[in-house]
Amino acid sequence: MKTDSIFYRLFQTFPGILFELIGRQPTEASAYQFSSVELKQTAFRIDGLFLPTVNQPDYPIVFLEVQFQKDPEFYARFFCEIFLYLRLYAPTKAWQAVVVFAKRSLEPTEIEPYRELLTLPQVTRLYLDDLGDVSEQSLGVGIVKLIVETKKKTPALVKQLVEKARSQVVDQRLQQEVLNLIETVVLYKLPSISRQELAAMFTRDDLKKTRYYQELKQEVIEDITKEVKQEEALALILRLLPRRIGTVKPELIGRIQQLETSQLENLAEALLDFDNESNLVDWLNQSTD
Repeated sequence: MKTDSIFYRLFQTFPGILFELIGRQPTEASAYQFSSVELKQTAFRIDGLFLPTVNQPDYPIVFLEVQFQKDPEFYARFFCEIFLYLRLYAPTKAWQAVVVFAKRSLEPTEIEPYRELLTLPQVTRLYLDDLGDVSEQSLGVGIVKLIVETKKKTPALVKQLVEKARSQVVDQRLQQEVLNLIETVVLYKLPSISRQELAAMFTRDDLKKTRYYQELKQEVIEDITKEVKQEEALALILRLLPRRIGTVKPELIGRIQQLETSQLENLAEALLDFDNESNLVDWLNQSTD
């Protein structure tokens, strides 16, 4: 699972999550600018760097690392990145370090050289498998929890998060980004998930806001554009419909065969929203009056 890009998007969209996780107020995120920094001289990259804005001189620099695989040399690399950054950029501010492990078993066991560093108050270790019930967490923390949730529990958790997004995120642009994040996590966790299974986790209106739906819609439109001949457009429709509503009755096929190419194009787009045969019948009745 390619979690680096997911976490970057997650903290970029919800920077307040980090501060919730370490017991601070999420509103403190407004005092920071978030980025990922590559230390080019050594090919090291810090997963996340929260730099206080110029009008917040008393806030510390926050270094963030997310670890989803076993790495016995993790702490050697982590503290090397921090002190190399301090050496290269010579900041005058205090610093704080946060490590997010997917689960406790991934933390290195040989920590003696770093034991004293790990006891410093500015070093925080978090374990996603220790997060509490998602119903008691914020939307952002819930998405973090989704990343390590079991496949069996994923559908129910997605539905909870989608409902939270609809009720808590008023800004439509941000709501769409949140839904895209949830969808991205699901597709990484369940790469072989069917369109029907994905749709079952979202309401129809919410699914339409996701990047997956928009790309699928565009793909169908492009396919129709390429297959400009009516008989080819018809063949494409008859391939797509059974995937959405099951077996298509002969009398309905007959009505579809009477449609013009432009109507077939409209049907190809509309069928992405079909759940059953009645949806097709309603569309035909409305479009062929």
